[in-house]
Amino acid sequence: MANRNPQPRPEAEAQGDPAEEIEAGKRLVRIGGDRGVSLAERIASQFRLLAWKSPLHRMRLRGRFPLKLITVPTDPISGDGAVGAAMMKGEFVHRGETVPIQSLSFANAEASAETRDWLQSFAWLRDLAASSPRPEAARLAEPLTRLWLAEHAEFDPVGWRPDLIGWRILFWTAYAPLILSSSDLVYRSAVLNALARMARHLERSASKAEDGLPRIAAFAGLTVAGLMIPGGEPRQARGQAGMEKALGGFLYEDGGIASRSPVQALELLELLVTVRSFYSSRRLLPPPWYDPAIDRLVPALKGVTLGDGALSSWHGGGPCDTGRIERAITATGVLARPLKHGSEWGFQRLTGGKTVVVCDVGPPPPARLSRTGHASTLAFELADGQQRIVVNCGGDIGSPRRLPAELTGLLKTTAAHSTLVIEDVNSTSIRNDGMLGKGVAEVLVHRQENEAGTWVDAGHDGYARRFGIEHRRRFYLSSNGQDLRGEDTLLPVAGRGLKRRASGELRFDIRFHLAPGVEPVPTADGQAALIKLLDGRVWQFRCRGGTLSFDDSLWIDGEAAIKASRQMVISGVIVPGGGSVAWSFRRAG
Repeated sequence: MANRNPQPRPEAEAQGDPAEEIEAGKRLVRIGGDRGVSLAERIASQFRLLAWKSPLHRMRLRGRFPLKLITVPTDPISGDGAVGAAMMKGEFVHRGETVPIQSLSFANAEASAETRDWLQSFAWLRDLAASSPRPEAARLAEPLTRLWLAEHAEFDPVGWRPDLIGWRILFWTAYAPLILSSSDLVYRSAVLNALARMARHLERSASKAEDGLPRIAAFAGLTVAGLMIPGGEPRQARGQAGMEKALGGFLYEDGGIASRSPVQALELLELLVTVRSFYSSRRLLPPPWYDPAIDRLVPALKGVTLGDGALSSWHGGGPCDTGRIERAITATGVLARPLKHGSEWGFQRLTGGKTVVVCDVGPPPPARLSRTGHASTLAFELADGQQRIVVNCGGDIGSPRRLPAELTGLLKTTAAHSTLVIEDVNSTSIRNDGMLGKGVAEVLVHRQENEAGTWVDAGHDGYARRFGIEHRRRFYLSSNGQDLRGEDTLLPVAGRGLKRRASGELRFDIRFHLAPGVEPVPTADGQAALIKLLDGRVWQFRCRGGTLSFDDSLWIDGEAAIKASRQMVISGVIVPGGGSVAWSFRRAG
């Protein structure tokens, strides 16, 4: 029997501290590179849409439908009561957008594509349930479900996208009391018939969903349909097989994910925990590969958190809500220490005392999965306890509000991260559609730990083609956490000459974006600064090999609010033989 409320599994702690077993060196390669969706794939997608609109496909979707669901699970993930309360007052509120319920059309909602997808997924049922007693919530949910049925009873590209169907099946069944409590038998039959037809469509379309989380969600919906609809064992088996294959191409053995987005890793964890509750409600165990996938995700997700319990800012996401992170991890029942060495995930975690450093030493995600990707290779974040010191500018993924598209594009750039940039050129190019193109293809990583501290040495080839330069960065954090040293080295690539600009010089800038409220005070020699934290603590920064200056910056917090901040910049010119810049952060006192 599966446990409805899983208790912590102590055996997961054995994953514990992998750093002791790290190889001397590890080469991380960008699988798939800058190849996006091909023309042939786009043409095939259009042909499928035409086939799914045909009368033949409508006939395929016909068949028996259930008189009722087998059971109703308990959703282990709680919703946002504020969003549900706004619904009860007549408005959908999603990421800063407001959609009046009175004039709502699911097919033509006057909102962004992301908000339309959220409406179509019925994820708002979770928020509605968190805000109101069941009878009151049902009085709103049922008319909205009737509206969806009136607009999308037959296949259409808007409401029948495979990943949206997957989410909709999950939420319709998890919150069935909100949409199936009506005494109107015709309406109830229409809902159950729509469930059965969507499940039949998923059997043919789930494998065609977009790579990554959308495809996993589509097969998750197929699995849930098999668990909740009588006679669904074959469908459940197909869904499980599809989920296993989709996860195999997205979830790494170390628990990281191919899109390299910590917020997406959190979303995947929430999805897997939610689907597991459906097995529990049937008193069934998930397949053997299921719990190990969750066990791997938890330490990887913890590995990119800082001392305040929130996420560090990588690949489109910011800190996110710490309560959401805690609830998701608690729901897994997994006890595990944070992952230090993401051998595939591409993140390294250095700790000493209360100091935490998280650095990105992996290539960017492949183009097909780079919708949220940033050109952040070799950037890092530093925190002393709950106080962030060095940060990346961040992003709005997973936050309650959305940033302007122009700012989102700027946040993807290398200059928006605490790393080195040559001539203001991104280490990996950013296409006009926001996806990542050519650039970093390989990163070579070495890590070593002993009683004195931790060393991480990494280098990338993102500037090799354009400038004939390799960028290497070395980190050292003392075991007591009071001394962080770094060195950025620029080396000519063998067989390639140094490619100068027309001016005859190549300029580099090493940026250290500081958290809001962290104030740098320059010293008299111009090569150092005192960094004053909000609570009065002081760190000392010093550099050698370039000119230190100070500039304005910004940081995106967990609410997607734009916070003014400062940055320290070490600048210089690259000489033909290369060169290096040393820098250090030391806790004063």
